[in-house]
Amino acid sequence: MLFKKALRRDLTNLAGVVFATLFTIMVTTTLIRLLGRAATGRVGTADVLPLIAFASVSYIPVLLVLTVFVSVLMALSRAWKDSEMVIWLASGQSLTAWIAPVLSFAAPFVVLIGFVSFVVGPWAQRQSAEYRVAFEQREDIAQIAPGQFRESVAANRVFFVEDVDPDGGRVHNVFVTQTRNDTLTIVASTGGRIVTEPNGDRFLVLEQGRRYDGVWGKPEYRLMEFERYGVRIESRARPLTIDSSRVKSTPELLQTPTPRNLGELLWRTAQPVSAVLLALLAIPLSFVNPRAGRSMNLVVALLLYVAYNNLTSVMQAWVGQQRVAFVVGATATHLAIAALTAWLFWRRTSLSRFTLRRRPRAQPIAAAGSG
Repeated sequence: MLFKKALRRDLTNLAGVVFATLFTIMVTTTLIRLLGRAATGRVGTADVLPLIAFASVSYIPVLLVLTVFVSVLMALSRAWKDSEMVIWLASGQSLTAWIAPVLSFAAPFVVLIGFVSFVVGPWAQRQSAEYRVAFEQREDIAQIAPGQFRESVAANRVFFVEDVDPDGGRVHNVFVTQTRNDTLTIVASTGGRIVTEPNGDRFLVLEQGRRYDGVWGKPEYRLMEFERYGVRIESRARPLTIDSSRVKSTPELLQTPTPRNLGELLWRTAQPVSAVLLALLAIPLSFVNPRAGRSMNLVVALLLYVAYNNLTSVMQAWVGQQRVAFVVGATATHLAIAALTAWLFWRRTSLSRFTLRRRPRAQPIAAAGSG
């Protein structure tokens, strides 16, 4: 009982530290990636914080699985290192007696992982996808950023604006190129403003500029100076459509069991199952020689987790490509890890019994010589 209480305390403390560390690393890398996309115009600046929040929710299952695995591994490795596990085994207890306290520690994490994987995660993925699609479907004028070249919705026009006044709707020092078949049109203006017609059409009215018309491959261009020149602002007519299995709710995946939906369902199911199996695998994997360092088992554990996670991703892709059946893809990897866990338990238990049953040889006592 004393060992179990100490184990629960160590696991709780380690879980908080491990999760905080992993969460900080995840948020930092996501922030750097999104800031890079915002700098290149692929993500709206105002959308960075919401996208970080949605990405954090989506990554919670993976972070919690790693938290459970690393916490159990480090806590039991410390017990082996400090010879506490030897005392436990010498008192007649088996290594399998740690299964119950480890599973009781992992149970709340498994419930939370399942809830986020099946309910909250798809919602966060959908919100993130809607932010990205809405940004890509903005009007031409909304995509203009000061000092950057931006392509229009129709992909036949490029804008460059030196300065934008969002309150007054005016732009300064505008450069526009447009292609239609082999015809190239270049417009340069000192400024302009946005005008909305009664029928709803919007125009960027340029003032005091020049227009060059020519044909690709020919050096002759026609020059025209103007006081006012209107450029129609295009917008996408198609609605926002997001067709991805990752953004669909779990009932939608079950109602339409297409190969892609089954692959996504396999991934969501694998998260809570992997948390249980990795928590059990960490018990025999935590063995460490007290005379040696404990870095080797950490390296092996990391490699096993990477292999487990990659095999799950491979099974998800194979199910989506109809290369394997859903039942096979959903059970093969987990059964392999379960078999490895059972073999490690048997091996560690056998070695422990053999070590404890060994007795040192009796050393002969030399007879005292007669005086």
